[in-house]
Amino acid sequence: MDTIAIRLLQSGDNKAMAAIIRSALAEFGANKPGTVYYDETTDHLSGLFAGVPKSIYYVALVNEQLAGGGGIYPSDGLPEDTCELVKMYLAPAARGLGLGRALIEKCLQTAKDTGFRRVYLETMPELKKAVSVYEKFGFRFLDGPLGNTGHFGCGIWMLKDL
Repeated sequence: MDTIAIRLLQSGDNKAMAAIIRSALAEFGANKPGTVYYDETTDHLSGLFAGVPKSIYYVALVNEQLAGGGGIYPSDGLPEDTCELVKMYLAPAARGLGLGRALIEKCLQTAKDTGFRRVYLETMPELKKAVSVYEKFGFRFLDGPLGNTGHFGCGIWMLKDL
């Protein structure tokens, strides 16, 4: 039986989490410019989240091994009542265990508890499975991006009211 836990990101998680993110994007052919694959902050997630109020990043562990993560972030240009669901990725061996669902639920609850009324996300057509999961959580498609995330490689924009 696997032991599963979710905890806050720690600085020692940066390298492993960056590897999970980049590996997942490469796996689905989504390792292209304008995505977190080439975003320098991907290598320094703990510093990124530590420096921004109302942002938080959770990691999932399977048998005490880092297996993925996801967070919320008040991205530039978003309305004050809206945060972004960001950097939501799982290692291949961690998929199908309910970790994605648990991370999304944790992020949505944290967003609500922090005072956000809506959660925005950006993704790509290559990540079809993720898109279907977001739809099940009640995210709806938008015609264009909100805010100024700098991730011009993302062609799918979604929003959920909390």
